[in-house]
Amino acid sequence: MAKRRAKASDLPDAVREAVERTVQATVGSAQLTRDRAQDAVDDVVRGAEHRAGAVRARVRDAERGAESVRERVLGAIGEVRPATQEDVKDIRRELRAIARKLDALDKRLPAQPKTAARRSSGTGTGGRRSSGGGSGRGRSG
Repeated sequence: MAKRRAKASDLPDAVREAVERTVQATVGSAQLTRDRAQDAVDDVVRGAEHRAGAVRARVRDAERGAESVRERVLGAIGEVRPATQEDVKDIRRELRAIARKLDALDKRLPAQPKTAARRSSGTGTGGRRSSGGGSGRGRSG
């Protein structure tokens, strides 16, 4: 059977219908593609949020571990670390204060004859260094 040729007046209607069918098919396909794309993005976001939570937990654990190590190291070297200049200055200040107190106590004691003092202590200075200090530097204050 031979196909009939469409009339010229029927042609625009046929084209219009074909275009509408094509658009409808494309719209449905586009919506399906959009839904799939949205699902894929949602999956990626959920996975990233999960991994970010795991990373945050690991960072917190690492920070706790670092603090623990810091405390142990400071505790271990705290007793054996060498004195700093500030430590030495503090000790010198304390020694000067002790020397001043000792000098004040010495002044309160009654004077003893030199021979009697030597016999009782055996050193002649009461076991104390002379007031000049042992460092070669004079005492300040």
